[in-house]
Amino acid sequence: AAQGFQCFLLDGVTGSGKTEVYLRGIEKVLEAGRQSLVLVPEIGLTPQLLERFQRRFQVPVALLHSGLSDGERLRAFTAASDGTAAIVIGTRSAIFAPLARPGLIVADEEHDPSYKQQEGWRYSARDLAVWRARELGVPLVLGSATPSLESIENARSGRYTRLVLPSRTGVAGQPRVSLIDLRQHVAREGLTQPLLAAIRRHLDAGGQVLIYLNRRGYAPVLMCPGCGEVVECRRCDARMVLHQQRGLLICHHCGRERPVPAQCPECAAELKAVGQGTERLERALAAAFPDQQIERIDRDTTRRRGEIERRLRRVRDEEARILMGTQMLTKGHDFPRVTLVGIVDADQGLFGSDFRSAERLAQSFVQVAGRAGRAQHPGEVCLQTMFPEHPLLRVLINEGYAQFATLALEERRQAGWPPFACLALLRVEASQRPQVFGFLQEAAALAREQAPAGLNVLGPASAPMERRAGRYRGQLLLQAGSRRELQQLLPAWREAVAGIETQRRVRWSLDIDPVDLF
Repeated sequence: AAQGFQCFLLDGVTGSGKTEVYLRGIEKVLEAGRQSLVLVPEIGLTPQLLERFQRRFQVPVALLHSGLSDGERLRAFTAASDGTAAIVIGTRSAIFAPLARPGLIVADEEHDPSYKQQEGWRYSARDLAVWRARELGVPLVLGSATPSLESIENARSGRYTRLVLPSRTGVAGQPRVSLIDLRQHVAREGLTQPLLAAIRRHLDAGGQVLIYLNRRGYAPVLMCPGCGEVVECRRCDARMVLHQQRGLLICHHCGRERPVPAQCPECAAELKAVGQGTERLERALAAAFPDQQIERIDRDTTRRRGEIERRLRRVRDEEARILMGTQMLTKGHDFPRVTLVGIVDADQGLFGSDFRSAERLAQSFVQVAGRAGRAQHPGEVCLQTMFPEHPLLRVLINEGYAQFATLALEERRQAGWPPFACLALLRVEASQRPQVFGFLQEAAALAREQAPAGLNVLGPASAPMERRAGRYRGQLLLQAGSRRELQQLLPAWREAVAGIETQRRVRWSLDIDPVDLF
């Protein structure tokens, strides 16, 4: 990088050495007597990264994330602001850390939606990193094996400099991917015979196995086979999830808990758990491989402080040969001995209603598949699906993420979605549905009166989950061809919306560049 601000998109396949690129860049910054700020999307990644940085550099490192006490956070902010900490590592809120001598900003896994703060004061730490690096006059590195379509388009248009790491380090190469057709192979407790055979083969060869299912709990549905009654949350438009170990039904949206009913309240028949969650899958794996230690990593098993580090350490020390869990496992973890990744349900997201559904599925698939086969150990990925001919899966397997991104960007261009449009989303919720839509209709009328040519006002519409935590939710979407068109409307319109007579009866927020439409 020359002097001053430059933004680099480091597009490197999993296992290609992106972290090594960060380390060497930071090394140059340290030699110049300056500080580096490194952002990661999840708390679970910070201990692993901290350990690697401390092995490499004999300098003070500050950590910033929501798991710290107020005192720990204050000490980290002070070390960053007075220059004591040469390196600051943290999650999205670390973007606000004061730096005495800034020299470099890095955002690892830049595509991750966790960088967007969704509640309260809404902001994107990744986008703020671009703005802050420009204001400070320092280089910025955005790294990912699956860059967001917005970042890819910024690189294509010349706003970012794209750097590509196309190959893995070592001799393992990319993992071999095979599809298991669930129409031909019956899954028992979520596991087909071909997947079980592959697990046994890799365990016998001395490897470790990662099984991925992005659904925690025992079963997502508790239903009556007699009358078809399904146990639903009384406060949300959602089914309650069975957590058998705790003996509870839990709503994953509002947190409501209730005991598991002994029988169907309608016909008194015995209720049946339908579908698989990580808890149920762990039981099935334990029954199939009783001689193996299994480590499950999801939000339920890692609530206690330091628990995720302890579990990951047992995997790295090979005390556990089978590792399983949710998307927490897909983000930047390095498991050198994992040679097989099994994706139990690849169909989640294939038919999502959000325009980003395909992108999210592609990213999670590539990220979790990338955990298989590192350094000298070749990898294999087994993917269970009901739709082996689905074009998205075929493109990802046969042509890779880059070709998927090319096709997806062309679809976005034709449909007028980001990155070829700018969005603002007005979200409204209230205890009664008429209050929501009365407010939204007034806001929509004001927007259509004030909107410049080329700006579309879409809605009002119900949120995909209309009722959550006992409150009804609706939304209004503004779609503009450019940032300038959107900003022409927003200041005056927001002021007018704040003056709507019924606004005190609702809770509303305006989200610029929403990462989802829920």
